[in-house]
Amino acid sequence: MVLMQQLPLFGDDARVDGTSNNGSGFQDPAFATNKTLPIHRWVPWVAGFSRDFVADVLQRYLPQTGLVLDPFAGVGTTLVEALLHGHQAVGFEINPYAALASQVKSTAYSLEPACVRETLAKLQRFHVGKMASSEQPRSVMPTGFKTRAAFYSPKVLRKVLFLQDFIETLDDEALRALFQLAFAATMVQYSNYSYEPSLGRRVSAGKAEIEDYPVCETVVAKLQVMALDIEWFRSQQGVSKVKAQVINDTFFNCQRYLGPETVDILITSPPYLNNYHYNRNTRPQLYWLGFVERPKDLHPLEHQNFGKYWQTVRGEDPLQLDFSLPGSDLESQLEILRARHPEKGIYGGAGWANYAVSYFNDCYRFAQVVTRVLKPGGTALVVVGNSILQGLLIPTDHYLGQIAELAGLKLVGIEIPRATRVGNSIIQSDVRVRKAKDSHQLYEAIVELRKI
Repeated sequence: MVLMQQLPLFGDDARVDGTSNNGSGFQDPAFATNKTLPIHRWVPWVAGFSRDFVADVLQRYLPQTGLVLDPFAGVGTTLVEALLHGHQAVGFEINPYAALASQVKSTAYSLEPACVRETLAKLQRFHVGKMASSEQPRSVMPTGFKTRAAFYSPKVLRKVLFLQDFIETLDDEALRALFQLAFAATMVQYSNYSYEPSLGRRVSAGKAEIEDYPVCETVVAKLQVMALDIEWFRSQQGVSKVKAQVINDTFFNCQRYLGPETVDILITSPPYLNNYHYNRNTRPQLYWLGFVERPKDLHPLEHQNFGKYWQTVRGEDPLQLDFSLPGSDLESQLEILRARHPEKGIYGGAGWANYAVSYFNDCYRFAQVVTRVLKPGGTALVVVGNSILQGLLIPTDHYLGQIAELAGLKLVGIEIPRATRVGNSIIQSDVRVRKAKDSHQLYEAIVELRKI
């Protein structure tokens, strides 16, 4: 990676004007605003942050050309915005489906909109002809993809398989990836499952199963939006002069790809301490896109995930922190958590303490790698939410800041642009927690760190 020149940074008291949220100088990082914006609206994602937040940060902290890093790239918000602002970008993402989305979105400007529309018309003719015939699709449902109920009804499945047949005919790799992403981004919409926010049966959420659906029309509509957005993307000045590299690997292997002190700014949002299972919730996309064939193929993703998962570490012997944090109550809080509900075994505090310990150990590893790759004076902005485990409030943002300082970074400050965020499965599950205190509230924070 080419080293960039050192860039000036705004001082702590020199915040440029922007919409303040809850007294914070940062834009609200909530992902919801992305749903209507070009390129960003292509893929629905349960987690992530807004384009406005990333744009605001880049304008403040990186007024000249630099290298932007997102260690948990998700579906590419940081990467796309970095390109639009004229910066080089690198993103790490272990989930192959999310990595595909990031790659397709960040390289979309290289596609010809006319070619996309021409192929779109071919898809419509192909699908209409096949559906009017007595032919059977060549494609088959992934054999290893098992669900409690039929994922697609028979009528919908036939339409989906003919769609797969067409995509397989596309020789152009970038064009095929675009069509794959259009299918993957819509595939749950016409299935008998839905996100609530975790993936589950529609009937369990009080919704009727889908017997039939205009599958081709839905994918075509998505691709029409994509073609329109590609035109817009190509019109943005300087986008074609910079590149975003998407690395389908864990950020902990960063040294294989990035040299020390090469990054000007890091903008990211790691998995929260809420056990949202990204891999299980993207199982349909992972199987149907051919990234996995059987359950064991998911095991590497389970163990590479930041903080692991509760299901992965709950049954292990008591885990311990890999570091000592003088002056912090983190260790004592983890012991309080571990002692809760011993009668529930791994479903009580012991299992959740292992999960929390694993999470904070990865926070330390993360901070160490960040210290290595940031340039002196470089900034890292980390969006993270607090958590409630077994009724115990865990101020994840504060602990992350303390851990980062232990690893050699300076904690500039913590701001809370979202004082209230929607609860997650951990706080709502009777199995996982006892009733939280009324004073406990979930929020979202921005931890600002700097390489000294």
